[in-house]
Amino acid sequence: METIFGNVQGLKTSQLKQIERLYHQRISGNIITTPEFAQRLAAISTDINQPLCAYLNRRGQVIRVGVGTPRQTQIPPLELPRYGAERLSGIRCISTHLKAEPPNDAALTAMALQRLDALVVLNVTASGFTKRGGGATGYVKEAYLAHLVANTQQLALTQSGGMTIADASSYAHVSPPLNLDTLEDQNFFDLVESIEEEFRREYVAQEVDADHDRVVIVGLHTDDMNDQEYQDTIAELARLVDTAGGVVLQTLQQKRSRIHPQTVIGEGKVQEVALTAQTLGANLVVFDRDLSPAQVRNLEAQIGIRVVDRTEVILDIFAQRAQSGAGKLQVELAQLEYMLPRLTGRGQAMSRLGGGIGTRGPGETKLETERRGIQKRISRLQQEVNQLQAHRCRLRQRRQHRDVPSVALVGYTNAGKSTLLNALTNATVYTADQLFATLDPTTRRLIIPHAETGQPQETLITDTVGFIHELPPSLIDAFRATLEEVTEADALLHLVDLSHPAWLSHIRAVRDILAQMPITPGPALVAFNKIDQVSSETLALAREEFPLAVFISASERLGLETLRQRLSLLIEYARQ
Repeated sequence: METIFGNVQGLKTSQLKQIERLYHQRISGNIITTPEFAQRLAAISTDINQPLCAYLNRRGQVIRVGVGTPRQTQIPPLELPRYGAERLSGIRCISTHLKAEPPNDAALTAMALQRLDALVVLNVTASGFTKRGGGATGYVKEAYLAHLVANTQQLALTQSGGMTIADASSYAHVSPPLNLDTLEDQNFFDLVESIEEEFRREYVAQEVDADHDRVVIVGLHTDDMNDQEYQDTIAELARLVDTAGGVVLQTLQQKRSRIHPQTVIGEGKVQEVALTAQTLGANLVVFDRDLSPAQVRNLEAQIGIRVVDRTEVILDIFAQRAQSGAGKLQVELAQLEYMLPRLTGRGQAMSRLGGGIGTRGPGETKLETERRGIQKRISRLQQEVNQLQAHRCRLRQRRQHRDVPSVALVGYTNAGKSTLLNALTNATVYTADQLFATLDPTTRRLIIPHAETGQPQETLITDTVGFIHELPPSLIDAFRATLEEVTEADALLHLVDLSHPAWLSHIRAVRDILAQMPITPGPALVAFNKIDQVSSETLALAREEFPLAVFISASERLGLETLRQRLSLLIEYARQ
């Protein structure tokens, strides 16, 4: 029995068989549709008094039949062939419509979401005759032919100004009313080739290196954040995507009082994301907040490409940046701890081991095996992190026996910590204008004047992993051996990038993370970096808000002598 999609409730057995027989129809590949096939659809549609859609491949075979409009019967994105932004899906839809009007925006949107070769809308009217045994007959009064146009630039421009899903004219062309003979005379292969040629030209114009993900960012502006906080969040996410090796093609946003529990954003916005991803040839959608396993599943089913959240992007960056064995160990632990509940979430839907009728038998053994394997690996990694923790603790105790004071360098990611470490100690730690350029802690010897005698005094300064707003909990747990350098240090040097517009928010984020430490860190000195890149107004505001802070430029080596003297006083205070 062939599957009939859409709303089949209330249909008679004879009507269902008529619809099923459409699967046995085949028309010539280079013809959009024949008058005979169109009239057959019209007759069935009139008989059931509902729209009807037939989906054909390029060989002219009917591969899907649905009762309802193109929007109601569309093929789920995950079931569509994925050819890339320069190709269509290889499927056309022949649809009946019981009113005499052109295809509406919902139908055109469905065409775009599926990247259909073409959409034919047959306006059907009753003939005035009845079939033997009852039921009206119908015929095609007129037809409309719609197809996509390569207009990604227009789409991007209208979306940046708040395009709605109803702006179908920017991506679809609709013919004037046609009769069936004119429609049959159209060379279907020529039409498809010309459309795909346009898409190829458009695609090449905005092509991205194959090694880079093509990303659409989705931001949700809720009532609990102001406009500036939202803009800062989106800008930071774009930098994270860039750091991870992706290219942001488009950023979409929605304002809602609260998140949608199933899809985070509303249904219409999900369609817009799917349409944008299809039009621009994106292969990844990144959300600006954490997603539950169910939300990821729902979004991927409707959008048709991979969906990740902010935490997953950060974990990917950490995986790329970790150099030492300890760093790789901690990153793997963080990734597995992030993955396990999501694997469990998928298992809830897939597993047959829950007990009860229909659940007994071999079950989802592969999934259960994977889950057990991950749990064992996490336990082993946690043991290794504990050993690493103990080893670093012994090194700290050895330094403490030598009575060498220590300073931990903390701050928001890309504040310039590694640059400052190099400037103060002549070290050669890797630096770059990137988020999380360095992950592994680096300890170097720093000579500062003694607070009382003025004699040179040896101090150890440790560059720690950069913090970020809402640092994923799995990363805080996994990096506890690294972050213990913060809690065990005599004092903290909190470096702030004053040139960043959200520097005040960065200070709060770092302090929030420090407050989560199991042991209260020592006293901190705030040092504002990159003063050579800020205005006098910003400097005045920072001096007013933080009168005890130090102002420096690590790259230009400005204010470093003052910083050494203030560090000396801070250490003296901390060790009293």
